[in-house]
Order: sequence, then C-alpha cells, then structure tokens
Amino acid sequence: MKNNNHYVAIMAGGIGSRFWPMSRTSYPKQFLDILNSGRTLIQATYDRFKKFIPEENIFIVTSEDYVEIVRDQLPELSVENIVAEPSRKNTAPCVAYISYKLRNINPKGTLICAPADHLILDETAFIKVCLESLSFTNHHKALITLGMQPTHPNTGYGYIQYEQQPVSDNVYKVKTFTEKPTLEIAKTFLASGDFLWNAGIFVWQVENIVHAFEKHLPEIAEVFEAASSSFNTKKEKEAIAKVYPQCTNISIDYAIMEKADNVYIIPSSFGWSDLGTWNSAYENMEKDYLGNAVAGSEVIVIDAKDNMVHVPNNKLVLLQGMNDYIVVDTEDVLLICKKEKEQEIKQYVAEIKRNKGEKYL
Repeated sequence: MKNNNHYVAIMAGGIGSRFWPMSRTSYPKQFLDILNSGRTLIQATYDRFKKFIPEENIFIVTSEDYVEIVRDQLPELSVENIVAEPSRKNTAPCVAYISYKLRNINPKGTLICAPADHLILDETAFIKVCLESLSFTNHHKALITLGMQPTHPNTGYGYIQYEQQPVSDNVYKVKTFTEKPTLEIAKTFLASGDFLWNAGIFVWQVENIVHAFEKHLPEIAEVFEAASSSFNTKKEKEAIAKVYPQCTNISIDYAIMEKADNVYIIPSSFGWSDLGTWNSAYENMEKDYLGNAVAGSEVIVIDAKDNMVHVPNNKLVLLQGMNDYIVVDTEDVLLICKKEKEQEIKQYVAEIKRNKGEKYL
C-alpha cells in the first residue's frame, strides 16, 4: 500500500560533462541510455520509485531547458510535477525549491531527494531501505542520508563516518563528512570499517528540511519563504525567476548535512553506482570474453581487450589492437581516450570550449 504522505524529488538538472561526448549541455546523461538497457537513466529512476511512491507524488526537478525532454521521456507524468529551475545553482536551492513547494501541498509530507542518473541493481533492497528511512523520519526530527558499503578505496566518492552504536534498527548517527579523498586516505577509511560512500540520496520530513534551511542557510530560506505564497499558482514561474539569482551556488551536503546535528545514516548495499564516469558505466555493462563492454550493434573487436565502446547502432566500427580505451562515437564527435585518463575528460571539454567554442558541448 503506497502512502499518500510520501513524496520523491528526482533531481535531473545536471549536465554530466564526464560522459562527454554522448552527454551534451542540450541533452545530458540522465536522458540517455548509457548502459544500453533500453531505458534512459531518468526513466529507470522513475520506474524504480513508482513501485512504492504514488505516481502523483513523484516530482522531477530539472532545468527549464530540459522540461520538454522530461515530458517526452515520461509522458505519464503530470506537467505540474515537472519543477523547472531557471538556472543551475547546485543541489541546495534545488532541494529548497521542492521543499517549500511541497510544504504548501502537504506540510506533513516526507520527501526522498535522489539523483536521476544513478544505477541501482537490487531494487528490492533499495525499496526496503527507502521505506525504513521514511518510517524513521516520520517519527523523528531526522535528516537521513543513505550510505553505501564501500567495496574498494574509491577516490571519486565522498565518505561519511558514523557512530558504531545504532539509534534504531540499522539507523546510525553521522559523525563526519569527507569529500573525495586521496587513495591513501580512502584505504584508511576502508580499513577502519566505520565509513560509507555518500550516495547523495536523502530522506526527511518537509517541515524538518525547511527548518534546517532556516537554521543553517537563512539567506536562502528567506527568499523562498517570501516567494512561497506564489508556489503552485500561475505566479510560480515569475516568482522563482526572481528567487534563483539570489541563491548561493552550493550543494545540500555543504549547506545543511555537514552542519546539522540531526543527521543519520542507514548503511546499505543495493548494487549502487553514481555512474559518474565512463569507467563506472564499463564496470556495470555486460562484457565479452576479452573484457570489452560494447554498446553498438555493428562493432567488431579484433585483438583488443578491456575497452569501453559506445557507438551508434547503424555504424560499423572495427577495433583492433587497443587495450583499456574509451571509444565513444557520436554524429559529430569521436572520443578515443585511455580509461586511466577518464578523470581528465572534464579538462578536455574545457579545452574544446576554449578552442572550438560551444559547438561540440
């Protein structure tokens, strides 16, 4: 039985520059079938949440530029449930917007905020953890974040340290947040046993996150409070256009989670990846006997291994003698890059912008 007080905000405003050249500013990765599964990332995320959240309570928070893409990919979603941000200001203003908007709809609502572009393999385990989180936040003035049991010393994720004594079944008090560490520090975190990966999935009562904004980010709380009477009316778009230029560009982690004293975590294992890079896509795709992950119907691989290949289905690609490469072909861009250099793709995109302008971004 779905609970009408449960809501989800799927955050879908990013540009996914590390998945260039497939992910473009005009059509970023959350709207792509990165894993060659038959569903785009945002469609898979929506499918996952509608299994336990009423569909009328699922909201997509995205850029004004992507509203039509969302409508095209999720035609079953009411247009009122697509929340358009006039500019990109990171996740804190995004969370504030949907929270103040929902407070007007249902002040007793409990909200999950989750990215649109994550991979979750064990949906049964994911739903169980979400329901545990919703239950806990329904009875406590708590801000919950989901933490993933680390499997290796990953330097691309944030880490959360937590108290070892649970406050409730599988719910623990958070001690510290650490942004992407060095390899040596990541190894130390893994060995200690009291650190989890920060999944960027949050659960809280609407009134409690609003209170957290009032306490820890009052300048944002004030502008949203002043505009909130216009939310869910014909005046909303005009009101939010005035609000966003006044908002600090800051993440919800920095703005609230690292400052609040009522932050809790549920250690989880449900086959999670934030799909932040081509290597993370490679790790989660089917591979041939030589370790090549291939998306593209006409690819021939000869004497090549451990490559990530993503090309159009109608293009014949023959790959010979290459090991550990990312090969991505689009209509106007071909990327050939060593897998070990994938963290530098953002720098390559910046170089292209300097030399070629916005055309290929």
